[in-house]
Amino acid sequence: MISDKLSVDKDISKAWTLPAAFYKNSGYFEAAKEKIFARSWQWFGDRDLAKVPGHLAPFTLLEGLLDEPLVLTRDTKDQLHLLSNVCTHRGMQVVEGVCNERFLRCRYHGRRFALDGKFQSMPEFEGVCNFPSPTDDLPKVPFGNWGPWLFANTNPVCTLEEWLKPMADRLSWLPLHDFRYDPARQRDYLVKANWALYLDNYLEGFHIPFIHASLNAVLDYGNYHVELDRWGTLQLAEAASGEDCFELPDSSPDHGKRISAYYYWLFPNIMFNFYPWGCSINIVRPLAADLTKVTFIPYVWREEKRGKGAGSELDRVEREDESVVELVQRGVRSRFYDRGRYSVAREQGVHHFHRLIADALS
Repeated sequence: MISDKLSVDKDISKAWTLPAAFYKNSGYFEAAKEKIFARSWQWFGDRDLAKVPGHLAPFTLLEGLLDEPLVLTRDTKDQLHLLSNVCTHRGMQVVEGVCNERFLRCRYHGRRFALDGKFQSMPEFEGVCNFPSPTDDLPKVPFGNWGPWLFANTNPVCTLEEWLKPMADRLSWLPLHDFRYDPARQRDYLVKANWALYLDNYLEGFHIPFIHASLNAVLDYGNYHVELDRWGTLQLAEAASGEDCFELPDSSPDHGKRISAYYYWLFPNIMFNFYPWGCSINIVRPLAADLTKVTFIPYVWREEKRGKGAGSELDRVEREDESVVELVQRGVRSRFYDRGRYSVAREQGVHHFHRLIADALS
């Protein structure tokens, strides 16, 4: 199998990066779709998607890659349910738009389901043996929340709690329910590069002094720090003298430090960038081996902090990153490049990412 060729030494001082083929070969791209993304936790919105009993909110999980039709419902007991949005009769999409209903009904042949996905009725099905059975219910999809934010996984390789725990514990002092979605500032970026190249770039601060002059000016690069967790990384950025930083409570393990940003990445494709003004949730959506869509989703906590510090020029920083990543995509197509080495001091996050990919695909 193509994935058998991937191997990254656990000792970063001895390790070589992923081969260039990973970033350009459609076989690796397709393997990652099922072995990585179909087993990963994905952010899909917040509790406002289904505010009141009877509310139905259909959506597509990781559109452009997984393209899994799902629907979030809130039943009459005020309980949320995440269900497959595919009718168990002939595969029709059941809920076609946001609405309020007492039940779910497929308009193709009239099959009806309760708001928790339980089969209720079907016309013209008299005489069908062993009907109905549990397979006639809409499948339930694993999901959960951290604060107001919702996450789904079609086939979990770990629990949501395991995946989120290091970040949730570190930032337990943050009042996430006070964060408000700001749709006017949401941005989509189309990057002509492999999804993993985009994340390679995100996962190291090594390039900041060379690529991001404005960001480097507000950070204390000498104290830029990386921590590795089982399913992710934290890049802890301290503020330069006089620049904006968090007002950390005594309960924070970082109390006493001038933290400018918490850059969290969770495998495989989600970043939570926390700034004194709030959070930018960045979703990386692979579209092809050399094409990626990145969405910045802002949640504002303290509006008066916008325009200050590390989180003040996100669009500029993104454009600078895109330019570099797209050039690297061209570079890995070269006949003269295959693998590189890691900086022990600055590229622990990239090494960790590559090992998670290699483990998942092996």
